[in-house]
Amino acid sequence: MRLLPLIALCAALTASAQQRAASSHTNPVFDEDFPDPTVIDAGGGWFYAYATQGDVAGQVQNIQAARSRDLVRWERVGDVLPVKPSWASRTQLFWAPDVHRRGRTFHLYFSAGLDPERAERFKKERGAAESKEGVFCLGVATSPKPEGPFRDSGRPLVCGLSFVNIDPMAFDDPRTGRKYLYWGSGFQPIRVQELAADGLSFKKGSAPSELVKADKNVPLQTLIEGAWVVYRDGYYYLFYSGENCCHGPLQDIKYAVMVARSRSATGPFETLAQATGAPDSAILRRSDAWIAPGHNSVVTDRAGQDWIAYHAIDVRRPYVEAVISGDRSVRRPMLIDRLTWRDGWPRVEGGAPSAGPGTAPSAHP
Repeated sequence: MRLLPLIALCAALTASAQQRAASSHTNPVFDEDFPDPTVIDAGGGWFYAYATQGDVAGQVQNIQAARSRDLVRWERVGDVLPVKPSWASRTQLFWAPDVHRRGRTFHLYFSAGLDPERAERFKKERGAAESKEGVFCLGVATSPKPEGPFRDSGRPLVCGLSFVNIDPMAFDDPRTGRKYLYWGSGFQPIRVQELAADGLSFKKGSAPSELVKADKNVPLQTLIEGAWVVYRDGYYYLFYSGENCCHGPLQDIKYAVMVARSRSATGPFETLAQATGAPDSAILRRSDAWIAPGHNSVVTDRAGQDWIAYHAIDVRRPYVEAVISGDRSVRRPMLIDRLTWRDGWPRVEGGAPSAGPGTAPSAHP
């Protein structure tokens, strides 16, 4: 009988230790190769994070995923897209997923390389048979559960030469009820197009609109990608990343997170630099310890505080030990930092990844 109080005491001490551990956070919050993270509140007390394909314990995962109760301590949940789409069954190029919850259904938007035979037909139909560029497409899959498995819709949303059609982000406009998909890279603009009511195709008669443009004469915008949209106080805030993320000498990488805003989900967007006269529009850039912070998502904790989740390269351990088909060579863990709002714009304290223990996200309302 004396064991019962002892067991209760141990349980209380364990709970107390867990609470203390969650009272602060230190980057990275998920110290594994987990590029292009999208973090969502999936309901049931869980946050889920989804990332670009990876080599996990010697096994390829098409779309990586992890979950957490508090945004600080994460556990893997396996490959959420274990069966490749029929149109991308012979490639291993699955990038930059975004998961969007609509009622009881979760929609997974992702980038994928088109199968070789289909890619050759695609190029011939467009008079580009001699092109050495790959063909990349945006796809969508659904599942009743955030951990999947997600089932592909059976056809891509849009395809194109090079890596223009990557980095999708779905956004349901709380003001109008319309559904949109943002995407873009490949030295082209960030684009947006309205989705059909079911979110599985573009709305009939809709067309893509160009938002922020890549421009080698604008600091950090030679290449732009990784769109993420937040609606707040009458403005639509478009977060995006720019410059080279992952190639060349580490000291030359300038990848950073920038922001623009608009009164409409479809623009026109004004960048932070245009609005304030700042030299660039970056709100998060490299530090001595972390290179190439970017490709972010924004998630709100249980107390209503916004956090920016993103990947970055650890200068102490910059490279992966296993590489999928030469897809990438740098290791990008997931980091988070508090996002504050001042003078109508989002800010990250210090403008760089936090260097030490800081206040953790709230796991309670």
